[in-house]
Amino acid sequence: MTFTTHPQGRMNAPTEAKEIVADTPTALISQTLARFAAGLRYEDIPARVVERAKLHVLDCIGIGLASSGFEFGQRTINGLVGLAGEGPYPVLGTPLGLPLRDALLVNGTLIHGLDFDDTHSGGVIHASASAVPVLLGVGQRENASGREALAAYLVGVETASRIGQAARNGFHQRGFHPTGLVGAFGATLAAGRLSGMTAGQLAHAQGIALSMASGSMEFLEDGAWTKRMHPGWAASSAVTACALARSAFIGPQRAYEGRYGLFSAYVGAGHSIDLALCTAGLGETWEMLNVAMKPYPACHFNHAFADAALELRRTHAFALEDIAAITARIGAGQTQVVCEPEANKRRPQNAYDAQFSVHYIIASALVHGRFTLAELEDEALGDPRTFDLMQKTGYEVDPESAFPRYYSGEVVVRLKDGRELRHREAQNRGSDARPLTADEIVTKFRGNAERAMSAARAERVVEAVLGLDDAVSLRALLDAVRTG
Repeated sequence: MTFTTHPQGRMNAPTEAKEIVADTPTALISQTLARFAAGLRYEDIPARVVERAKLHVLDCIGIGLASSGFEFGQRTINGLVGLAGEGPYPVLGTPLGLPLRDALLVNGTLIHGLDFDDTHSGGVIHASASAVPVLLGVGQRENASGREALAAYLVGVETASRIGQAARNGFHQRGFHPTGLVGAFGATLAAGRLSGMTAGQLAHAQGIALSMASGSMEFLEDGAWTKRMHPGWAASSAVTACALARSAFIGPQRAYEGRYGLFSAYVGAGHSIDLALCTAGLGETWEMLNVAMKPYPACHFNHAFADAALELRRTHAFALEDIAAITARIGAGQTQVVCEPEANKRRPQNAYDAQFSVHYIIASALVHGRFTLAELEDEALGDPRTFDLMQKTGYEVDPESAFPRYYSGEVVVRLKDGRELRHREAQNRGSDARPLTADEIVTKFRGNAERAMSAARAERVVEAVLGLDDAVSLRALLDAVRTG
């Protein structure tokens, strides 16, 4: 058995290894996704999809840069540098580099760490948070062109969004975080695409990733930091799965529909799933266009409530002390994430806890007239006016909610004089129904990036990302995301 080694130290699979593809009369989901990932041609991707993809990549990088200055970001970086030592792959917002898997873990954690990254509404998944670290890290290793990197990123988003959508919110109901679970598969297909893997190898890689996919929702109980790392772990697991599959390591072929596959194990009996959605419209319908961009640094379920509260504040004359009660009207499938248990949601322990409290988002928006990263600082979290309003805030299920297609929200404010004020957001701003403009996304990027670097350096990142489709390599982008 012979091996060859790349200049970077990677080994190809044994030269005599043969592909193993299950002989089934009907293609398995993993096989169909693998063929899409391996066979997608950049020329077949619509221009509007490419343009949107670049803006989402830019958005993710900006969030990652901002996160590098927060305590969780610094502790993540310190922990991984201490574990792995330095390497050639950049860590966003720092002058540091790490080995590949560790850089993917850190960058995924930074991108997702402020809960400011994009969301595929139907899949309830942050696919970009694991796909962008793959674009950067594996793209550097493979010396990919900008077009190759963008195609791989889109493979990750398209496949993960569909897999998440097929669960019909079932992962959340069982206490699993789909960004970690499903992100591992999307990132595996993206990494494998960039690495030039065959469809047969990618089928095995997905089966291997099945044993690595993870993500618990227990963080909701006390505001723990673990959710932040889920997409980074997914990306790190993805390159591991791909390396094993390239070396002819055999993975289960029924990764999704099997007796112990993804949906049976993580959704279980009694919940309706639609396996056909895993592969529906691949290469024809682009889920990238259905990925919602976040205007607020909070759980996407809370965004409509921030907008509704701010609109009530703008259009009606009332003082905070005039408020008798506040009701958030929300979709049934969202309540366990941002509304329950109410005792916890009315008393968030830290910023991350606050981002998942509809009570906090409404109260803080009414108090401050905005909801930005500043409203997650200690001074804002401890504001007694916000605390008082949280105690007056409750929720009720809205049978007219558009969830999961859109994250609807209505805020009802009852005043002590008997008046009732209400405002409803039928579709969350930033969704495909109400997309943010390119200028708004670039402005958001600058605001985030300039927390970590100069305005001039931030503009270098903008130019590098928006010019990816003409870039022969990622060098300009990789140089620009470093600081120091």
